[in-house]
Amino acid sequence: MRHLILALLLASLPTISAYAQRGRGAGGGVPASPQQTAPVDLTGYWVSVVSEDWRYRMLTPPKGDVGGIPLNAEGRTIANAWDPAKDAAAGEACRAYGAAGVMRIPGRVHITWQDDRTLKVETDAGTQTRLLRFGGAAAGAAERTWQGNSVAAWDAVQGGNGSPRWGTLRVVTTQLRPGYLRKNGAPYSENTVLTEYFDLQSGPRSATWITITTIVNDPKYLTQEFITSTDFRKEPDGSKWKPTPCASD
Repeated sequence: MRHLILALLLASLPTISAYAQRGRGAGGGVPASPQQTAPVDLTGYWVSVVSEDWRYRMLTPPKGDVGGIPLNAEGRTIANAWDPAKDAAAGEACRAYGAAGVMRIPGRVHITWQDDRTLKVETDAGTQTRLLRFGGAAAGAAERTWQGNSVAAWDAVQGGNGSPRWGTLRVVTTQLRPGYLRKNGAPYSENTVLTEYFDLQSGPRSATWITITTIVNDPKYLTQEFITSTDFRKEPDGSKWKPTPCASD
């Protein structure tokens, strides 16, 4: 919740986009790219730190066990009808690995810059790739996919000289294919809007952590916002990186 409050406060402050326009791009030159103006470095290999919802994340919960998710009656009906064998047979084994659920699945993620306006987030769980694009949605955005279309922006607290003093990555994802919030069939719909805040911070023993505050808005299956906070710790290299395909159970 601490990260949610901080993220909401940041949303009301001037964003780094203003700095990008008047900072390195001042004087009529080419505006600085989102990579150049990044207030924090999120790149590298990261591993999940499961400090909450252990029983829902480390194990696949029993069918119908949707504690903590504000599902409405229709959402509960779908969760109670979950059938992993049916999903697999229909080519839907990745339903729990869409953008609204995949970051909660324990494992590793690899973050790199695909280009100077696109952050790439790869997950070893389900071998998924998320593209976080600064400045707008991708071409062909009408197509719904597991990872949807993610539009990114830097939110930053400005320093005294106009440079960013601290910042967070804000990502809004739409155009999602219907999927699961948990691996036991708790659904989210194609109407879902997913908002995430990526915060870099120092953890125990001088480790570097990312905390991702996730807000799921789904008017079809949820009675209110579903908010979670997920931690990752930075690893020295990719020696433990072992992507695996989607598993439906």
